[in-house]
Amino acid sequence: MPELPEVETVRRGIQRLLPGQRLRRVILKRENLRWPIPTDACHGLESRRCTDTFRRSKYLGLQFDGPCKPVALIHLGMSGRLWVDRFTEDPAWRDHEHWRMDFGEYLLRYVDARRFGMLDVVSGDDLQDHRLLRDLGPEPLSSEFDGEYLFRRSRRRKVATKTFLMDAKNVVGIGNIYASETCFRVGVRPGKAVQRLTRSQCADLADAAKSILELALEAGGTTIRDYVGVEENAGYFQRELMVYDRVGQPCRICGSKIKRTTDTGRSTYYCPQCQQ
Repeated sequence: MPELPEVETVRRGIQRLLPGQRLRRVILKRENLRWPIPTDACHGLESRRCTDTFRRSKYLGLQFDGPCKPVALIHLGMSGRLWVDRFTEDPAWRDHEHWRMDFGEYLLRYVDARRFGMLDVVSGDDLQDHRLLRDLGPEPLSSEFDGEYLFRRSRRRKVATKTFLMDAKNVVGIGNIYASETCFRVGVRPGKAVQRLTRSQCADLADAAKSILELALEAGGTTIRDYVGVEENAGYFQRELMVYDRVGQPCRICGSKIKRTTDTGRSTYYCPQCQQ
């Protein structure tokens, strides 16, 4: 699944191209993805100008002008991709391409083989109360997320540290890859109960998460299976991964073999020597 750096990389690519462009047409090839697509509301965006983009957790937003300042809210799901093509005539539809937005000079296209993504239209005034956004925790790169917040939030919680970091109600956007890497950075076993972390360890975890996410953003995200950017450029943070997807390979620090465990179908990677 694309994680925060990948989604933010996509947003930055869109931000360079679409604000100021007027939406000519919305073309929907299907009526639903993970949930029904609001067809009428999507067509109601036509003739409006894109004014800005934003990211909240792993959700992308395209803001438009006019009454209610509506927002096209997008989630990439497990394998969804957004491309922006510059074109003079309609290109062929890609495999598993489900919708496209024609901005005249640019064409925004959504491709999703598994159809776990989503497209919704929300009034700008009601955005914060949207059912998918209202209960989200702080952004990990914001000042709200720090060691003290993590320490307070984790008390009396028996859940594993990695699971805690991946819960969007605690902090958004830290998915499987970056949670694994964060735990390794501070020498904490992913399965350690988060309530057992000291205040110092919580501070180290928060700092590590910020640092790793910032490095991933600089690298354009991580190329894991399906992810590429809006101009089909791959992310390069995978070259920096210390444990994720490296089972059986030597730890880059101590040489021990990286181990993997699974929980509810999700893989967790760690070094048995460096992480206690």
